[in-house]
Amino acid sequence: MIISTFKKALADQAHDTMIMGILNVTPDSFSDGGKYATVDSAVNHALEMEAQGADIIDIGGESTRPGSDPVSQDEELHRVIPVIEALRRKSTITISIDTYKSAVAEQALKAGADLINDISGFRFDLDMVDLAIETGVPVIIMHIKGAPRNMQKNPRYDDVIKEIRTYFRERLRFAQGAGLANEQIILDPGIGFGKRLEDNFVLLNHLDKLVKLGFPVLVGPSRKSFIGNVLKAPVNGRLEGTAAAVTASILQGARIVRVHDVAAMKKVAVVSDYIRRGGQA
Repeated sequence: MIISTFKKALADQAHDTMIMGILNVTPDSFSDGGKYATVDSAVNHALEMEAQGADIIDIGGESTRPGSDPVSQDEELHRVIPVIEALRRKSTITISIDTYKSAVAEQALKAGADLINDISGFRFDLDMVDLAIETGVPVIIMHIKGAPRNMQKNPRYDDVIKEIRTYFRERLRFAQGAGLANEQIILDPGIGFGKRLEDNFVLLNHLDKLVKLGFPVLVGPSRKSFIGNVLKAPVNGRLEGTAAAVTASILQGARIVRVHDVAAMKKVAVVSDYIRRGGQA
């Protein structure tokens, strides 16, 4: 998918919800760490997710699970660049680079990536917004309280929706003031990133209040602990809970859902889109 088509699809509310398939080329991600440690295994999984209905492949070389420590820039580049290059040779699918380091994002874009997924919302590396402006690629601005290593240590909110709306307004002023175009911006409320159990459910229940900010919203609930805590289920037992969260997200206006189980969630999204459109194809 060429990036102009991607932007057009995001702007079209009648367009099907986009599926972002997760590809962690890390040894320690919470769900699939170590499964795709070689270039061949990673690319094969990406192609499998594309065949199952993914619109985007999100490639990350640093785990951002709660309590995780950062990895060096060189190590992150070593993990992601060969995978991006190899995948781009075999597919035209939209590739997202999941990083908060501008140097990693820059090399990823040169290698064939189309989209930047910055969990820090431009806060960890101020050069990231300049890179997005220079290249014109879409960028996901996510909300996070703290950093991955400490984000789940007693996060507190008086009003989680109000506080995240305030955060996004401030980040939008920063990005737009720097020269980032509105059509490049995607918002992500950061399910599980510095959130209590109840905060994640409030976000899903009131996602429409973030959608009303006027930008496409991405939601990533896949297999996360708030689902496991409710279901008393391990990571590999959270498919149905993820399906419920994906359905709620789509009905509340999410335009992209970031998931591990692409084949199942594609079916969930198809039916959810029919409900969202009142039965219209």
